[in-house]
Amino acid sequence: MAIETMMSSTFDLPGYKVDESLGLCWGVLVRSVGFAKGFTGGIRSLAAGEVPQYTEVVNTARAHAVERLMTHAQELGANAVLGVRFDSSDVGNGLSEILCYGTAVKVSPA
Repeated sequence: MAIETMMSSTFDLPGYKVDESLGLCWGVLVRSVGFAKGFTGGIRSLAAGEVPQYTEVVNTARAHAVERLMTHAQELGANAVLGVRFDSSDVGNGLSEILCYGTAVKVSPA
């Protein structure tokens, strides 16, 4: 049975106290846009405005990075992650790294 892991972009959780800080945890993946989305997104990018094909890829990648963050936090024994942040960078050849990171902690009701 999976333990629910709470997350916050702040460094506290209202109604909870931090009992123990377990250190940095992260979820990372490297994602390619793929030919079909890259082709249609490339054409779409010729016009101004949002490129939904790329937005979909980035949103999916962030969701996977969050899942991996939660898994890593649970492996460390945490039931919460504080200070959650995202970062991304190009790693070349149409590949992007998506990183989600924070501080793994054990919390209990205040």
